[in-house]
Amino acid sequence: MFGLVGFDGDDTLWHSEGYFRAAHAEFEAIVGKYVDLADAGLHEKLLATEQRNIKLFGYGAKGMTLSMVETAIALTGERIGAADIHRIVGLGKAILEHPVELLPGIRAAVEAVAREHPVVLVTKGDLFHQEAKVRACGLADLFRRIEIVSEKNASTYARVLGEFSMAPSRFVMVGNSLRSDIEPVLRLGGWGVYMPYHVTWAHEMEHGIEPGHAPRMASVEVPAQIPGALSELRARVAG
Repeated sequence: MFGLVGFDGDDTLWHSEGYFRAAHAEFEAIVGKYVDLADAGLHEKLLATEQRNIKLFGYGAKGMTLSMVETAIALTGERIGAADIHRIVGLGKAILEHPVELLPGIRAAVEAVAREHPVVLVTKGDLFHQEAKVRACGLADLFRRIEIVSEKNASTYARVLGEFSMAPSRFVMVGNSLRSDIEPVLRLGGWGVYMPYHVTWAHEMEHGIEPGHAPRMASVEVPAQIPGALSELRARVAG
């Protein structure tokens, strides 16, 4: 019934957001030397800057680093020192160099799904960084195709499905982001398996999933439950 299953990368196959959270905490400590963080609204202003800059820098550590530098300069009234700017740049480099750590049980889950369906990886972010993660993750051999995209929206998924000559109704996407992994596929008429990560970037928390979409998606807590969720969705199709 399903001809293709897609998997997200960051925080679905491997850990990612925790490294960004750690960088944000260090960024807060740096800027806190110059301003009262209680009054500065640092997190809100950084998020607004990141969202504004996505169309210029895209997603990932490089765009985040440039947005942190911009936010720090603005919040400190251009008083931040060169040494601290250098420290902020170092935070971004550390994210780009972090090891790739798979979620527990994810390889077995992908292998189980791949025995029943062709699987593809659809991940977004900085091209160099995502390519490095794919090389290091040890899962590349399981995927029929690896797509690294600048944005995950309905047109992106439609293009990928078109290249497989696959109807959206025969596609399932597995991921941790309702905004990027699940909603666009549901709107195309596909299916989704939502596996929330314990922390999520605020930008990815915004989505337009509606109550009517519920029959076309399943939720799991850990990778080992993914094959069962696909079975549940197949049963809904048959029913």
